[in-house]
Amino acid sequence: MEKPIVLVIMDGVGKGDGGSGDAVAVAKTPTLDHLLATCPHTYLKAHGTAVGLPTDDDMGNSEVGHNALGCGQIYSQGAKLVGESIENGTLYASETWKDLIANAVSGKALHFLGLLSDGNVHSNIHHLIAMLREAHAEGVKKAYCHILLDGRDVPATSALEYVDMLEKVLAELNTEGCDYAIASGGGRMQITMDRYEANWPMVEQGWRTHVQAIGRRFPSAKAAIETYRAETGCIDQDLPAFVIERSGEPVAKIANGDSVILFNFRGDRAQEISLAFDRKDFDHFDRGDYTGVKFAGMLQYDGDLKIPQHYLVQPPVIKHTLTEVLCAAGIHEYALSETQKYGHVTYFWNGNRSGKVENLEVYEEVPSDVIPFEKAPAMKSKEITEKMVENMASKKFQFLRCNFPNGDMVGHTGVFDAVVYAMECVDKSVAAIVEAADKYGYTVLITADHGNADQMTETKKGKTSVRTAHSLNPVPFIIYDPDHTWVIKDGHYGLANVAPTIVKMMGLTAPDCWEDSMV
Repeated sequence: MEKPIVLVIMDGVGKGDGGSGDAVAVAKTPTLDHLLATCPHTYLKAHGTAVGLPTDDDMGNSEVGHNALGCGQIYSQGAKLVGESIENGTLYASETWKDLIANAVSGKALHFLGLLSDGNVHSNIHHLIAMLREAHAEGVKKAYCHILLDGRDVPATSALEYVDMLEKVLAELNTEGCDYAIASGGGRMQITMDRYEANWPMVEQGWRTHVQAIGRRFPSAKAAIETYRAETGCIDQDLPAFVIERSGEPVAKIANGDSVILFNFRGDRAQEISLAFDRKDFDHFDRGDYTGVKFAGMLQYDGDLKIPQHYLVQPPVIKHTLTEVLCAAGIHEYALSETQKYGHVTYFWNGNRSGKVENLEVYEEVPSDVIPFEKAPAMKSKEITEKMVENMASKKFQFLRCNFPNGDMVGHTGVFDAVVYAMECVDKSVAAIVEAADKYGYTVLITADHGNADQMTETKKGKTSVRTAHSLNPVPFIIYDPDHTWVIKDGHYGLANVAPTIVKMMGLTAPDCWEDSMV
């Protein structure tokens, strides 16, 4: 190894069209502009088949992006993994599915909880529909859907399209003696889908809505959405919780002993609600008279921590990660981010495993503020930068990685000026890290896991609207090393080519199963 390496991941920062909706281009980013003008660089595919998703229409996300960055390989992921399991029937052949269905057939209700969209980032409505049809075919009489509205991985106000699609299927399944219906719901950023234990009250509100049917009542999900939109002007992800009622009573509560399936496949925003259902010793909020249900996740969201205990689809077993290779070579590593992306540079980076591979690693988390990100778009970029520079100065580590969440987390709010400011904060952080690299002798690699801030608007049928979802744009890969002339070979590259490049630059040998190095 000629020089130790620092990897900077600018979460949610892709290469946009440079227009007025491209916050990356609009922002004043003198450091990134200079690096792109003077350093070896290329652009990486960060979505679709490059990260193991079914098609190139599928947006990348932070989970699969960091998996690919950290393992140098492409694994079937998320929607593709679940879709294959549904198509070949292995999901329905699993002992978990059989157990939950048998429980429902015996007289208990079957509940489906998850994000209602086809964004393919956390869930897919078609998976839900397939399971509803199969449950009906296997004799389940009572099935209820607790829907979380998206507007983040899909158009910001598209919820009614998905509700209508689901309602048509439920009506079809309401044959004699059957009750298939929507029971509760709310925006994904208001209830249930917190991550990294940043906001347990958000999970608690979801619990009270889905399990206890506590919340404002409406005759239908459509009525709830239309009413809230008129009253609040919120996009789907921010709509308040609602409970559906009939004849003055809730359609369904999740009762003790029922069967419950969380049909999200992505792990980060599924773990906390899973713990609330799954753990007898749960103590983050009072669950009232809850004694337990038969609960399963679509996947096991954390294999080491067994979250949840039961699941429908076996997750990809990601082996031969970059961390394993570096630990085997005796390389000391440092990983850092704030809470919102801490799991991405640790758990996802290491192939969906908790804990460290070896004691050669040090992980550090900067607690995120529980505040709307558009209100504080700098997030913890300053604190992350200070810690990175401090650890670079220590000379303790030969490979350091950090994630700046700003481009993604602020990008998801849809507040353009805040995203521009967020990008300017990230640029200043990159400048400080590059300055420290010159002072202490490091090579700096700069990339991202997917796009977001680079496409803040979209135009359909002549109408331009705010975009809150990830983009399909490629992401930069920049090599800053004034002491070495690195040449990026011609080729078409994706996120999985980053780990092989790091290993090549370190003078190590990559596993045969990895993608090619770019240098």
